[in-house]
Amino acid sequence: MTRPRASLKEYKTLLPYLSRYKKKYILGLICLVIVDAAQIAIPQFIRIAIDLITGGDFQISQIIVLLLWMTGIMALISAGRFLWRYFINGSSRRIEAQLREDIYSHLQKLSWDFYQKNKTGDLMARSINDLHAVRMSIGMGVVALFDFFFMATAILIIIFIQDAESALYSIIPLPLVTVLILVFGSMVGKKFKAAQEAYSRMSDNAQETFAGVSVIKSFVKEWWFIKKFSDSNDDYRAANMELVRLFGFFFPFVTFLSGLTILIMLAIGGYRVMLGEMTAGSLVAMFRYLGMLIWPLMGAGFMVNMIQRGAVSLARVNEILKTVPSIRDKELEYKENEPSASGENAAAIEIRKLDFSYGEKKVLENISLVVNRGEWLGIMGKTGSGKSTLVKTLMRMIDPPAESVFIFGLDAGKWKLEKLRSQFAVSPQDSYLFSDSIARNITYGLPDINGKEQDEILNWAIDLASLNNDIQLFQNGINTLVGERGHTLSGGQKQRTAIARAAVLNSEFLILDDSLSAVDNETEQKILQALFKERKGRTTIFISHRVSTIKYADKVLVLDKGKVHEYGSPEELLSAGGFYSRMAAFQRLEGNQGSVNG
Repeated sequence: MTRPRASLKEYKTLLPYLSRYKKKYILGLICLVIVDAAQIAIPQFIRIAIDLITGGDFQISQIIVLLLWMTGIMALISAGRFLWRYFINGSSRRIEAQLREDIYSHLQKLSWDFYQKNKTGDLMARSINDLHAVRMSIGMGVVALFDFFFMATAILIIIFIQDAESALYSIIPLPLVTVLILVFGSMVGKKFKAAQEAYSRMSDNAQETFAGVSVIKSFVKEWWFIKKFSDSNDDYRAANMELVRLFGFFFPFVTFLSGLTILIMLAIGGYRVMLGEMTAGSLVAMFRYLGMLIWPLMGAGFMVNMIQRGAVSLARVNEILKTVPSIRDKELEYKENEPSASGENAAAIEIRKLDFSYGEKKVLENISLVVNRGEWLGIMGKTGSGKSTLVKTLMRMIDPPAESVFIFGLDAGKWKLEKLRSQFAVSPQDSYLFSDSIARNITYGLPDINGKEQDEILNWAIDLASLNNDIQLFQNGINTLVGERGHTLSGGQKQRTAIARAAVLNSEFLILDDSLSAVDNETEQKILQALFKERKGRTTIFISHRVSTIKYADKVLVLDKGKVHEYGSPEELLSAGGFYSRMAAFQRLEGNQGSVNG
């Protein structure tokens, strides 16, 4: 992704979320007002108590009453602090959770090209680390902002009412604090953005390392990846140290300037007490107010920090949420018809002069073919000839040009995506499995069914994919966890599990994208024969380099550099003397040679 430019305007995107919790925020702010007002009242009780004691003419009951009032006020402060945390911080956490769900949901809608351009580690960082910063800005950031304006303003008004001359001298350092806060805010935004980007890079490195750990170990490259992670970790540390140094200067300096206000008050106020122009109680109250003024000033620094961090992080989050899927329902042009509504005579698949390019690289050129209902289409070709790209256009995993791909007589672009893709079951080339049990990997595409019906479907799929013997070898049978990406299974076991997962959907179209390459010939034949028996009347497309697989097809499409090189029945292509015929002869010779060597 590009580096988003942070601006406070980013917070506009949070208005729908904030409005949802408007009442809770209002209640939280009311509680915060009560807490601040109660804190501001306490020095007045101290002032009265000290003036009574220093005057010498008082009764102990007067002091006890003041103490009881102060105890009640402190209890009110404690209750109020709990409530504003509950309302404001609780709401900010709920908004964070909702944002995370919205990001996850939006990521599900984005097309494959988005994931080609963006790394998983960076997306994880934006979904976790950046959302934490957003939550702080709309939680404690709101509290610090409110305290800065309400509490600081109230304190300044009170000390000026109480003794304007002393207050005027004591606040001389405060304008410098304001300037410092403004400078600090602009610097924090830039440095925090650098820290977040460094975190994303470190997260990318970690995710890539864990995903490819078996390859790393086989090449004995642990040292190189450790160094790579160490470098990114050092970059992240250095970026954060820049922030630490900034904070290390800002907060002690603000504390020093706040301390100067107390020193000035001590000098001016003490002199005025000696002259009898100010009471001792008023001086102590002024000290308390100036001490309390430190938090709003410090809070202003926290506020600027959190709001700037939140703006940076929200810009990174909004970049995801504002990304429009390149493949989507086209202005609701789709029709809600069943597949048969286009006419019983419509072909299952029709491709008309299909051209497709990745950027400037042409991958498919002038492809035309018809696949009728119930037919089996085999696809062959050299690596990079466009086989997988062709089948992806059928489901609009990549978007074909308009009026070039038709499913049951209807342009693929006019189908609702969800409805179109539900017609297909796919066993992909990489046989991706989830970190779950074999049973759940096979049945996860089914609606929530339990009991006998699920067991019957599961056993049927396991039998069809010839997984019975393998499962019996596992200690926990079908409940065996396959590990991340199915690493605990062999290549053939992964492929057969993926085939079973696709088969249970009983879909109109089944696509096997080189899904039997790691399976031995005998098992392959059993699976294909079972599929041929079970899928009569429905369309099957399979990509393979093996003629032993392709021979089951009604029609065979041979691609070469994205063009139709050969197209016809296996028998027709076998006698044509082209690529299919040569591959058949080569594989027959290879098989005979293997038998001799065996």
